[in-house]
Order: sequence, then structure tokens, then C-alpha cells
Amino acid sequence: MGPNRIRNFCIIAHIDHGKSTLADRMLEMTGTVTAREMQEQLLDSLDIERERGITIKAQAVRMPFTHTDGSEYELNLIDTPGHVDFTYEVSRSLAACEGAILIVDATQGIQAQTLANVYLALEHDLEIIPVVNKIDLPSADVPRVIGEMTTAFGFGADEVLAVSAKDGSGVQELLNAVVDRVPAPKANRDLPLRALIFDSKYDTYKGVLAYVRVMDGAVTANARIRMMATDTQAEVLEVGAFKPTMMKVPGLESGEVGYIATGLKSVGECRVGDTITLARNGASEPLPGYGAQKPMVFAGLYPTDGVDFHELREALDRLQMNDASLSFEPESSQALGPGFRCGFLGLLHMEIVQERLEREYDMDLVVTAPSVGYRVVMSDGSVVEISRPTDLPSPGVIDKIEEPWLEVSILTPSRFVGPMMELINARRGVFKRNEYLDASGARAVGSESMPSSDPRVVIEAQLPMAEVLVDFYDQIKTRSKGYASLDYTFIGFHPAALVRLDVLVAGQLVDALSLITHKDRAYYQGKALVAQLRKLIPRQMFEVPIQAAIGSNIVARETVAAMRKNVLAKCYGGDISRKRKLLEKQAEGKKRMKRIGRVEVPQEAFLAILKMER
Repeated sequence: MGPNRIRNFCIIAHIDHGKSTLADRMLEMTGTVTAREMQEQLLDSLDIERERGITIKAQAVRMPFTHTDGSEYELNLIDTPGHVDFTYEVSRSLAACEGAILIVDATQGIQAQTLANVYLALEHDLEIIPVVNKIDLPSADVPRVIGEMTTAFGFGADEVLAVSAKDGSGVQELLNAVVDRVPAPKANRDLPLRALIFDSKYDTYKGVLAYVRVMDGAVTANARIRMMATDTQAEVLEVGAFKPTMMKVPGLESGEVGYIATGLKSVGECRVGDTITLARNGASEPLPGYGAQKPMVFAGLYPTDGVDFHELREALDRLQMNDASLSFEPESSQALGPGFRCGFLGLLHMEIVQERLEREYDMDLVVTAPSVGYRVVMSDGSVVEISRPTDLPSPGVIDKIEEPWLEVSILTPSRFVGPMMELINARRGVFKRNEYLDASGARAVGSESMPSSDPRVVIEAQLPMAEVLVDFYDQIKTRSKGYASLDYTFIGFHPAALVRLDVLVAGQLVDALSLITHKDRAYYQGKALVAQLRKLIPRQMFEVPIQAAIGSNIVARETVAAMRKNVLAKCYGGDISRKRKLLEKQAEGKKRMKRIGRVEVPQEAFLAILKMER
């Protein structure tokens, strides 16, 4: 099909505003899938996506469409995730499109990630089609939401389309609008092949499958191709499109979206953001691609049984083939034995990886408390990046420690501004500004002209990532009675007064419980930590001290009392010296046990500490 009959677009929105449901209706109304094949969340192929009701991986699909004027078109849709942890997936999808459908819930209105996704789309210079979804709900307030969209983004009221992805109302008009408003791709089919890899996955029989948007030239099966970043060559086993299942096609031409089966055995040889060209007479300049995605959250994954270490390595290797954002390296803990230090995009990403390992690969895991990556500037000027507390050098050789900071946007009704500000201050945050969004269309900065209808406010602040990591989102939802939403972006590293807080059980360091915290909070966190551990560590025949320490300074202590065996139970009479002799013998034994005894910290204690930390 000619490039002027192709439209590449994606769907962007806040969490649970109806992206996947709208994609379902489009598939149904274009006849891409039959009524018998149709099911809810058709493009969400992972079981965990269906159970949680969220999109984790971006999915592409090619749809045939007949415009009202009778013309035939090819629509390439990419359904994107909504959760902030997977913003990277959204940005990759936007780079493969010319247009974006922006969905806003007719009951909730604009949310924090609605704003973030619009800015992403504008950065990629995409044509945005604004859509109000869920107009079929009794609580839908379409005029108010259209007013918000015209106020916040400058759309004309006549540009905003009202649809119901559930019953299909307005979806046909939306598809016509995609054809009319989204520009056709700039296709150069006479130039050498250049195809942008926007995602990849591993197939047992076909090797690495590169999901591509062909920018220039064309590619067919049996062609010899080259990855321009890694200089890896491969022979194309198969070329296909998503309809929505993978379907073999003769070739892909510029402007089209599809997949290339490379036969490669490692996803690392076919990186996301790389450019595919022909091995002979290929392009000389690669496409811009994407910036490298660095992990933001780190945690240790350990098998509960040490003999499963190699099985865990194989499971992580296989999982990484379909999730390029997961990173891991082996590490060893005195308390937990051999395991892996893994890097994730966020806490939700970590939970999903853990659940997939347990369900798909039958692993039984212990996960250490999540932490962020720190940057340590040494006295000699060198910089060391650490991802676990035990790697922190001694204070004598450290010039300063820098921690990652985030730019946070909180969208909340104005009556909850006070609790939000209080939360930001309690988490070492720096307030930047707030902006009131008036539902009637007026916009005011600061506290001027605040409407009486309780408008929503965008609060912008900067916070350390470690403070956002634990339970910041839960606190936002709790303090706003569920109305507020959150979005954040990484902005860089800032120096801070940080220390390593260690936990000693019976004088022995438990490295898996160490954490890096702010100096002003070390005492309170140490006190809470040892108090929790005292309830979880089983009693021994000797007393067990549990201490929280910063270097050689003990900042908090709890003691697990010793169990006392009644050695006098068999003494029903007789001389007192016999009883005294038995008690002295017991006391001597307790001293010896305390000196040579070792306390095993149960895994339940690690799990309980993790819950407390989060």
C-alpha cells in the first residue's frame, strides 16, 4: 500500500482511562479480529496484564480501514502502558508514530500522567487527537472535561471527540479523524533500508524478533541485514505484521510497522533504539534512536534454597530476553547466600518481575529491601556508582554522596493541597509551584482567583527518589481520599548527608538488612527496624541483642530475652546447695552459649521488614 494510505498512531492516557478497551473496539470495528476471536484486553498478551488490568508491554497491530469516502487505509496502532514506571515504553512508541490519540476519562478528567504524556507527544512533534472516553457512564461530565482539555492544552472544543470505548459510540468517527488528521509517514522507498527497533522479544524458534518501524527503503525475507550500533549481521528468517497475531508478509516498506525475525540468540545484539540496515549497500547514518534507559530501583533476588541459584540465573536470562529494561549481576550475602542484584525501572516493575519469576519459572524467592542507586565522589575526585548499601566506602575516603532526585507533579483537588504540601515537606522535598485548573476554563497561578467549585491543582516539587520509593504514592492516595494522581521524572543527582545504617544480630552484621538513609532520620529508622526484628527473631537459650549502628556508633538496641529452662523442676526437696549448684551450672552454660552461639535470622523477618519499608 502506498505511503499516503498509511497512518501510524498510538494511544496515550493516564492509568485506567480506557486505552486497551478503545484498542479492542477499533480491532472489532475494522474487522481485524472476528467476533469469535474477540476478548477483553486482546492486545494484553501476558496473564499478569489481564489479572492486574494494566498494560505492561507496548503492543502493535495493523488494521485495515475503509474511510467514509470509500478509500482503503492501513492503520498501524501501538497500545502503550499507562503506569509511570513504563514511561520509557511510551516514549519508544511515540518515536515510531506520526500521531497520538490522547484519552481522558469523562469522570476523572485530566490526571498527572495525562499532562506528562502530552508533553512527551509534543516533544516528538506528533499530531494529537484529544478524546473524552467513558461518556456512557452516569457520572460522566463531558462539558467539564472538554473545558479542562481546552484550558490545559489549548485544543479547540470542536477538536475534542467524545467516545465510549465500551459500547463503541463515536469510535467510527475517531477512526475517520485518525485518517484525516494524522499525517502520512514521510516515506523514502528508494533510499537504503533504515528501520527503527522500538521493541524486541525472544522466540525459541525464530531467535530475536525486532519490532520495527521502517523509515527508509524496504526489507524482505532472506535479506542480509546489519544492526548499526552493534555491527551484528544476520539473515532475515521472516518478515511480518501484527494482525494482531504475528502474520508473515512478503516484506515491509518505508512507513510500515512490523517485525523482523533475525535468528539472533541474544537480545543484546539487537538493541531497542538501534537501526537496522542492509549488510551490503546499507545506510551510512543511523536513526536518532533512544537514550539508554538506566535502572532506577535496585533489589537483591535470592533463592530460598541455595541450590536453586543456577535455575534463578537461567530464569533471569530468559526473562531479560523479553524485558530489555531488566538488569542483573551476581552477588553474595552472608545472611542469604548467593543471589543477584537486579535493577528495575520502579517498584511496580520489580513486583512484576518477581511475580513472573515465581509463576512462569516456579522460583521461590526472597527479595531484599529496594534501594536507589547513589553516586559517591571520592576524596581523590573519582566517582563511584553504588547500588547496594554494603558497597558504600568508609567515610574517611568519601568527599560527598549524591542521591537521585525526581521532578514530581501531583494533581489534586484544591482542598487537599495542605496535606500534599505537608507530605512533600516531610519527605525532604522542595516545593516549586502550583497551578490551579478551573473547570470553567479560567487558569490562575498561585492562589489568585481560586474558584469556589474546588478546582484541581497541579503541585510541582522536587524530592529525593529514596523518599518517593517507599510509600509516597500510597500516602498521596490516602491523604487525598483517592483523588490525587502522581507523575515523576528523573532530574539528576544532588549531594546529601547520607549514612549507612547497619543491623547487628548477636554482634553479627546482617548485610541484607543494611540501608542508606539520611543522617537526621537514622535514629528513628534504626529504632523502628530493631523493634520490628525483636518481634520476629525467635528466642534462644541466651539473650540476643539486636542493634542498629552507624559505623561503630550504636544508635538503637532491642534485646530478645532468653528462654529459661526450669532446671529445678526435678528438685522436690533437699539441701539448698544442690539447687544453687544447678543454677550456677545453667548460668555458666548460658555464658558459653552467648559467646559461641549463632542466631539465624528467619526469612519471615526479611519479608516483614520489606513490608515495613514499603
